Amino acid sequence: MAITPLDPQSLYRVSTLAGLAEDCQTTADLPPLDDIIGQERAQSAVEFAMSIHEKGYNIYAIGQNGLGKRTMMLRYLKRHQFEDSQLHDWCYVANFDDNRSPRVLRLPAGKGNGFKKDVEKLMIRLVKAMPLAFDNEMYYSRADKLKGELARQQETALTALSQEAKEKNISLSISVQGDYQLIAMNGEEPHTEESYDALTDEERAEFDTAIKGLEKRLRGIIRQLTEWEEQFSDKQQEHDEQVAKEVLAHFFKPLKSKYRDLEEIRSFLVEMQKDILDNLDIFLEESEEQLGLAYAALDKKMPRRYQINVLVCQDEHQFPVVVEESPSYHSLFGYIENATFKGTVFTDFSLIRPGALHRANGGVLLMDAIKVLERPYVWDGLKKALRSRNLDLNSLEREVTLSGTISLAPEPIPLDVKIILFGDYQTYQLLQHYDPDFNELFRVTADFEDVMPRTDESEALYARFISSIVHDNSMLHCNRCALERILEYSSRQADDQTRLSLHSANIANLLRETNYCAKQVGAREITREHVEMALKNQELRVCRLKDMVMQQFKNGQTLFSAAGMVTGQINALSVISTTDHEFGAPNRITATTAFGKGEVLDIEHKVRLGGRIHTKGVWILTAYISSLLGRQKAIPLTTYLTFEQSYSGVDGDSASMAECCAIVSAISGVPLRQDLAITGSMNQFGESQPIGGVNEKIEGFFDVCAIKGRTKEQGVIIPASNIKNLMLRQDIVEAVRNGEFHIYAVDHVTEAMALLTGLDVGNVDDASLETLLGRAMARLNQIAKNARDD
Repeated sequence: MAITPLDPQSLYRVSTLAGLAEDCQTTADLPPLDDIIGQERAQSAVEFAMSIHEKGYNIYAIGQNGLGKRTMMLRYLKRHQFEDSQLHDWCYVANFDDNRSPRVLRLPAGKGNGFKKDVEKLMIRLVKAMPLAFDNEMYYSRADKLKGELARQQETALTALSQEAKEKNISLSISVQGDYQLIAMNGEEPHTEESYDALTDEERAEFDTAIKGLEKRLRGIIRQLTEWEEQFSDKQQEHDEQVAKEVLAHFFKPLKSKYRDLEEIRSFLVEMQKDILDNLDIFLEESEEQLGLAYAALDKKMPRRYQINVLVCQDEHQFPVVVEESPSYHSLFGYIENATFKGTVFTDFSLIRPGALHRANGGVLLMDAIKVLERPYVWDGLKKALRSRNLDLNSLEREVTLSGTISLAPEPIPLDVKIILFGDYQTYQLLQHYDPDFNELFRVTADFEDVMPRTDESEALYARFISSIVHDNSMLHCNRCALERILEYSSRQADDQTRLSLHSANIANLLRETNYCAKQVGAREITREHVEMALKNQELRVCRLKDMVMQQFKNGQTLFSAAGMVTGQINALSVISTTDHEFGAPNRITATTAFGKGEVLDIEHKVRLGGRIHTKGVWILTAYISSLLGRQKAIPLTTYLTFEQSYSGVDGDSASMAECCAIVSAISGVPLRQDLAITGSMNQFGESQPIGGVNEKIEGFFDVCAIKGRTKEQGVIIPASNIKNLMLRQDIVEAVRNGEFHIYAVDHVTEAMALLTGLDVGNVDDASLETLLGRAMARLNQIAKNARDD
């Protein structure tokens, strides 16, 4: 049965936006899309993970770059409120019992900064009020009274002792420094050595006994004086504390009342009040040098000991969603700064700084998996935090060195966060294979689709997705024709008439460039012509290599025929890829035969330019030819197969049908049409199999035919299973419509042989020379006969 070329309608599926109402003429009439388009599977996974609060239900989002995973995830998270999430503000404060272990305070979301300001106001007022409380007449009067009582006690005791000494003719004198002298008196004058020596032994003994007794009494009085001074100091301290308590009670009362419902805060305020009483010198010290370090640094004139370090202050009405672009250890887990004051390096709780995990606590943290794995110690730290569900802010230097440098050991913060890692399949498989903790901590996989089905309903949704990009970026609105062309472009990107590409980055980039083109010509809205202009500009920017390849066809450097018939020579189709561009170009495949043992020698494989898949394809077609022509006896020929002018390697099996046809042509001696090119894989039974890049391959051959000279017989043979992948350029569709180019779809390699040779393929049992296989078998039989005769 004759194979007819495909009709123009099969080559390109036009979008009509039948799913949109007729009155929707531009994206201004379309509401932006709130949900993730075409990602129901991934969205379901995210909803499942967000609903479970147990440990380990974090998300690994799999998909290629450019799918818009992050954008779609952020849009979903920000437009869905998770009311059951518990949000808190976290503050670090001084631990009055152990300065090296700062305490954590937990407050309701949005209250942290207010509490900090309240304490700052309190401290600033105390810094002013406390010295005033100790600098007034009432305080001085009470202090003087206590001093007077001490002085009177001291004076009474010393006067009595002095009088007793006087009665015994002994003089008692005490210096300010506490030194004392007891001197024997001779009337009103002290004894001289001569006068003292002149005394009788009894008189001198009497003086010595009296002096020793007075010294003993004096030592007892001095001990008593010390006790009185201690009592005075205690009374003075009690007096100062009583004054301070009255001041503190006055200033702390409103604050305690304000936070009476927060037991943790009330307890901290009580401890702070007690600590202030123990450290009144901070408020009363007059020496700036001594106070310098206590007040050092910084933004406000208040003691550092009583500052509130608000690590995180959440918006009580907004679910925290944090994107960490550069997940280093410090940016993720926080760090402790050092400050310098007059050459002294110090740190304390007020210098603790938050990381992304602190900001995302109670919400979601999104990161790129590759970046997390690239940074030292980040992956291990993240696993530790997720396992313990605590944020333990320890110095990285202490973790990775053997030094015992003194640092802070802050109290850990309870961690309740969902981690979303974005990555590709290779990274996902590596983590699964090499890290046993990965599956335990990331139990939910959000697998993002590359394409979505193309229906009237999905086209309408896609139009709303385009509208959301337009609205988010304040672009010119797209009219209906522009939307249709963008949908057709998306289908071409998906390489499928029945699918739409979900690579949102490509669509967003096209819209930006289309918007630029429209504004350049002063348009008020984006039309189909502007989309075509942007696509043409894109092609122009990236097609340098394509132009170079086509130039080689023009100047004859690449040998190629687009007309006539040649034995053992066929035009195959290939795709050449660069980083951001793919284009097709034809390749000449040739096959020659010589007397042998039925082998097919793949020259590409012999010189190691053929990849494994290509080699497999050659072995498959060899098996087919052997089953076709060598079923009853061995094929007495060896075939040599090669890609002509191929210098950079060949891989893939999409040329196996072309290679099979070239080999049969070489064996049978029947020439092949050069105005037809062929692409397609095949199995051992000769059935055609689909291949990739079919649009680029057809367009590449069409362009080369235009260079070599167009004829109305030129065309391309493709597998029938690739018909749904066709989204060809409009000039090719027009050429097919006008009968100037032909695209044939085949289900079996024999159909391609019939098209290329113009003969019926027949079968090996048919001795007719009017069939291709008949001629092949006749030649093989003749070669075998000649070999026997020799």
